[in-house]
Amino acid sequence: MKIIVPMAGRGSRLRPHSLTVPKPLIPVAGQPIVHRLVKDIVKVLKQPIEEIAFVLGDPAWFGDDVVESLKNLATSLGAKPSIYRQDQPLGTGHAIMCAEPSLSGPAVIAYADTLIRAKFDLDPEADSVIWTKRVANPEAYGVVKLNDNQEIVELVEKPESFVSDQAVIGIYYFKDVSVLKGKLQEILDENIMNGGEYQINDGIKRMMAEGRIFKTGTVDEWMDCGNKSVTLDTNTKMLGFLKADGEEQLIANSVKSNNSTIIEPCCIGENVVLNNATVGPNVSIGNNCTIDNSTVKNSLIQTHTTIKNANLDNAMIGNHVSYDGKFTSISIGDYSILE
Repeated sequence: MKIIVPMAGRGSRLRPHSLTVPKPLIPVAGQPIVHRLVKDIVKVLKQPIEEIAFVLGDPAWFGDDVVESLKNLATSLGAKPSIYRQDQPLGTGHAIMCAEPSLSGPAVIAYADTLIRAKFDLDPEADSVIWTKRVANPEAYGVVKLNDNQEIVELVEKPESFVSDQAVIGIYYFKDVSVLKGKLQEILDENIMNGGEYQINDGIKRMMAEGRIFKTGTVDEWMDCGNKSVTLDTNTKMLGFLKADGEEQLIANSVKSNNSTIIEPCCIGENVVLNNATVGPNVSIGNNCTIDNSTVKNSLIQTHTTIKNANLDNAMIGNHVSYDGKFTSISIGDYSILE
């Protein structure tokens, strides 16, 4: 089994936090989004992973440190790492084809801006599985249309009338991904674009037209990281899941707490100093931070940041920030000073 991760986008909706760090590398509950996504997929698949291929953007943005991080992730999971580049933002189908040498055999394709919680077995009768989540407002999403055998027969984008309540979340399994590769190559050769981009859906629709069997794999939780509000909500949900699982140490042994209170669930990194602070619930703090005379809850703080005299709730703060002030629900990017 292979995992293909297109992640070349800049993550403009998450600015200012994605101005200096690619969105898939922004930590949620103590680990970068893409690291958690890949690890969760490996858990769901429950089989050895041969290769993990990452499709990155401009080397000036996705530099050597990013490449090294992703290679280490793949190696830690017993897989061969492969790095590809998408030099132009030409859509999901184009991004997948940038990993063309890796497109053979069984594979999962997963876009690195979402997290999941799921437990199910892949249907051995299916040529492909499209992972979905039941939603209350399907008209806001791309959804699947099913036949009487619960096979996917159509993909419908933001339907005006009810088609189904199963929204496509951007994770796909292919029994033989080379079939998709062939269809996407046709799309590229024929220059078939939607919205000025080559789309994975056009390749999938050609597979369906040939009678390929597509099934759904419904996830229990689908957590987006598209903007500040939903990223904080995802951080809260993930902390709850991790606390219940008990599989990760969420509070580092090196945390120094002076006259301070930690209300779990929280994820607190290495060499964090808490002075006269109340932290939690639902707070993630990166390495080498200091929190002085402050109350912090429902918030996400990255690394090397100092917080003083603050009462934070639903705040997202970047790396190397110095903040001393009265504002509560804030969003501050890297290397900012507010004193």
